[in-house]
Amino acid sequence: MTIYRIAGDDVQPVKKTTFQAEGMLERRDLQKLLRHNIELLVPDAMVLAEEFGDWQDSRRRIDLLCLDRDAGLVVVELKRTEDGGHMELQAIRYAAMVSHMTFDSAVRAHQSFLDDSQMPGDAERLILGYLGWDEPQEDAFASEVSIVLASAEFSKEVMTAVMWLGEHDIDIRCIKLMPYRLDQELLLDIVQIYPLPEAADYQVRLKEKEHEERRMRVQNRDLTRFRLTIGEHVHTNLPKRRLALLVIREAVRRGAKPLDVYPGRNWVIVSGDHDGESFLRVTPEEGNSLFHSGRFFAKDDELMKVDGKTYALTRMWGSQTLGEVDRIIAQFGMDDVAYEPIK
Repeated sequence: MTIYRIAGDDVQPVKKTTFQAEGMLERRDLQKLLRHNIELLVPDAMVLAEEFGDWQDSRRRIDLLCLDRDAGLVVVELKRTEDGGHMELQAIRYAAMVSHMTFDSAVRAHQSFLDDSQMPGDAERLILGYLGWDEPQEDAFASEVSIVLASAEFSKEVMTAVMWLGEHDIDIRCIKLMPYRLDQELLLDIVQIYPLPEAADYQVRLKEKEHEERRMRVQNRDLTRFRLTIGEHVHTNLPKRRLALLVIREAVRRGAKPLDVYPGRNWVIVSGDHDGESFLRVTPEEGNSLFHSGRFFAKDDELMKVDGKTYALTRMWGSQTLGEVDRIIAQFGMDDVAYEPIK
């Protein structure tokens, strides 16, 4: 492709150059430029992290990890080379690695990105605001992972692999970045070469349909409220997760150990007896990477204190909630505990 400069009645070709010839490095220049202008590659997205590598092999890092409006992750791989190297293989590996990313780990990655970039802001609040969520929705987060490859050129081998992946329903795009020199100015031509714009429009319509279906699923989430009876005490208008909290707290009050009632990585535990304020203060000091304010029941009347330790239960419950509540009531012989949905 050639770009022309119109000069009166004449047209003059603009000289094509290369990133190498212009002294542009992949990470220092090209990646930084696109990080601050991510809409050039991924419209209406936010950058979650740069040089992301939250796995054991720290040599493998995603150039830019982004989030789209549907809470999907976007792996962006950049190359300034003239053939794209083996970037499609790298991107597939990275997409697989982040496919199970949780909301919590995304918050940690984005907070690290903000801190390293010396940008102010609370990562969780920024992500929730971008997605338009009032609170984290773990089931809806990172349900899809797409790939964007951006390079000066793509070899036939890379394009063959990309087209095969696209035919097998992998959301992958190739964007060509072509630098031109016009006198003292450096120009950049950005063209999506796969899928072609016509096919891309069709894919956008499919995505819009999927987004609407996802929105309807969110709207149709089970919002049933419950009435809980514990002995002579009645709690009403409870969402499922608070129902679970009260049943677990009652089992603990009757002598059960918190981790026996509900095992696994569902608790934040700190030494000492704490109220809500001191719990929030001491948790980071103990290096507890699981804790994020708002993700656990950590108010004064929600914390559980057993054997010189203070426990905060997760707020993240899904379809298994009522089954776990039934199990706890039966396992710990809580015959005077019962619940029913409010109609």
